[in-house]
Amino acid sequence: MIKIHIDKLYRYERKSEPCYIGFPLPKGKLTDTGSIKLYANEKALPLQSKVTSLYDDGSVRFIFLRFLTDIPANAPMTIDCDLRGAANPPVLRYNPLKLTRTDNGYTVITHTDDTGEEFSVAVNDFSDNVFENIKSFGQTFSKERFLGPLLTKNNLTGASESAESSLNLGKWEIAEEGPVCIILKNTGKHNLKDSNLSLDHEIRLTFTAGKPWIEVSYRIINTTPDPFTIGSLTFEIRREDEDHGLTQSPDTDIRSCVASSNYKTSYLTSDIGGTVSKTIDADWLIKEANEHFGEVFYGTFFADVTDSTGGICASLYQAHQNFPKALEASKEGIRIILVPQGAGEVTLQSGMAREQRFLLHFHKEDEPLESLNDRSIVYQMPYRPYVSPQVHRESGVWPEIFADSYDPLVEQNLTARADGHCRAYGMLNFGDSYDSNYTAQGRGGGRLVWCNNEYDYPHACALMFVRSGMRRFLDYNLVSCSHWMDVDVCHYHEDPMYIGGQWEHTAGHVINGVMVCSHEWVEGLLDYYHFSGDERGLETAIGIGENVKRLLDTPAYSKVGEANARETGWALRTLTALYTETLDKSWLVKCDRIVNDFKVWEETYGHWLAPYTDNTLIRVGFMICVAVGSLMRYYRVFPDPELKAMILRAVDDLVENCYVPEWGIFYYKELPSLNRLGNNTLLLEALTYAYDLSGDSRYLEYGLATFKNAISDSPGYTSSKRKEEDAVIVGNMSSKNFAQSMIPISGFYRALNESGIKLS
Repeated sequence: MIKIHIDKLYRYERKSEPCYIGFPLPKGKLTDTGSIKLYANEKALPLQSKVTSLYDDGSVRFIFLRFLTDIPANAPMTIDCDLRGAANPPVLRYNPLKLTRTDNGYTVITHTDDTGEEFSVAVNDFSDNVFENIKSFGQTFSKERFLGPLLTKNNLTGASESAESSLNLGKWEIAEEGPVCIILKNTGKHNLKDSNLSLDHEIRLTFTAGKPWIEVSYRIINTTPDPFTIGSLTFEIRREDEDHGLTQSPDTDIRSCVASSNYKTSYLTSDIGGTVSKTIDADWLIKEANEHFGEVFYGTFFADVTDSTGGICASLYQAHQNFPKALEASKEGIRIILVPQGAGEVTLQSGMAREQRFLLHFHKEDEPLESLNDRSIVYQMPYRPYVSPQVHRESGVWPEIFADSYDPLVEQNLTARADGHCRAYGMLNFGDSYDSNYTAQGRGGGRLVWCNNEYDYPHACALMFVRSGMRRFLDYNLVSCSHWMDVDVCHYHEDPMYIGGQWEHTAGHVINGVMVCSHEWVEGLLDYYHFSGDERGLETAIGIGENVKRLLDTPAYSKVGEANARETGWALRTLTALYTETLDKSWLVKCDRIVNDFKVWEETYGHWLAPYTDNTLIRVGFMICVAVGSLMRYYRVFPDPELKAMILRAVDDLVENCYVPEWGIFYYKELPSLNRLGNNTLLLEALTYAYDLSGDSRYLEYGLATFKNAISDSPGYTSSKRKEEDAVIVGNMSSKNFAQSMIPISGFYRALNESGIKLS
């Protein structure tokens, strides 16, 4: 029996609350997912499951579960997961979803939990409206009542270049289907009127059993060769369609409201349907006090219009974090303004995408604002079920980062590194951090240089989550991957070489960017896929992997030893991870070549020396450590005595030539001009693997001084704010700090535990 935990969060009891969780299982543990049952209070919970990864023997490597459960007020709870549950246990009562294919599209039907009334949504293929109709609490919302998303483009003067764009949908597809959750997706185009410009978009609709709401995900993609500055981007819901005119009911019948919060919610209301609105921009964020970790929660932001026949509420997800945003409510309806005109520049570079999400909540006429606010807050900060670190450890899928005991100083250091990264608010920046060193070096030509999730920061966050069970580290992964999949990956380019690849750290995330094997990662995206169930994580990772394969075929990587050890080392790590994930042997073709290149490289130069100046070959310690780490990952999948010996020789060479015994640490690079003392924690990872392969604790002794320096350097979290370019930035520390330190510090400490070496 596996225990699923839900931490204490909200003060109110929840009935049939939708939740999800993904977690790994040991090899051979489960083959039949139909036998899985979840139990709470002696009742089976409504459940749908899917396998996100398999082992080579066909057993389940990662399972993803969606379920409904009652959650007690202001208290934690535990759910029992039985992989071989009873055949017909009593099930928590619920109203399942039903998906029907129509002549033109799909219809989704459920019955609401509170009244049992039918809630249905119809969508049509190749339409110019997202919804064909919605039926809720006796009302029918025709397609004419939904307008948009409507897109305009700014010209050089900042004015709107065209009134709006036409929305052209493609064919609806099923992303996920089950009794608890249905997700439909559609890919189409925005054709700007009076222009030959056309941008792609993706729309996803998520439905939940028994709930009269829909989550709408809208992703705009700049599929033009030039930057595209958005003039405005809106989605409107009218109280009546244009054929019948606007509602002429008495003013006293209409309640319009816009609400926002970061602590207590503030309401702007009108009881006569007057216009109320609010805009969140950089100036607002600079002046507003907020101490939350922004990836977990900032506040709520919703609009509502209710009359005697019912109401509709729209809640914008992470609106503050993804400013500029605005909402407007009146007797005419609701305007969801994903990009307000004149509230700050949002420029999509060519090939850049960005997703925004909002919840449309249909309700009865007597629904109090406090209830709508409650649901909106839960939407912003949902429950995050989790399993214990021991479950993750016993699965065997993660790196060896789990220790039998934990030192408070080590844990505090890892937590401080994870929490201390700068937050960059802004629609195109949230989920990434800038790097002050790269910026100061001038790599951005005077502009901020963005990390673009360098060193696979999302993977480090995922590992911190599975090691500790703390939810915010999962939220860090989810938010950073959302940005990564949209902004840091090339979705369109005139040169096919770039499509699907990840941009190296640069100004504006992509401006003058390049793609190199040493800056393309996938493990964090695969973690995201397992934790969220979102197949786009896997799709993005595969796209990056394909780009790496294309790069490896270019002349830059054709001669062994011409690229540094980091370049092909990271490529090997990426391709090995994709093979482990998919079991597709095509990923191994380049892996085998890279491993052989390292062998030839060593034979040619004696060791892994890298070209630096035109006439030097030097040891670059941290780059060699990247290669060691990647080869170790490959070795764990394909053990080989020759590969083991090569890894140990590389670490021995580092110790012999880069270790400074007088101080007990390693220097940075081998040239006299670069021979400063180093503090890169990747050295700890290489020493840990040498210990794992040899059992010789001498390797750990070489790393003690570096380790002690690392864990004594605990960065603090800062809440100072400033506006730079299109971002509001909180703090200064790059996410790269934690990204490159998580595995080395936790793995080295685990090895110290095993060896019996004491820190003091």
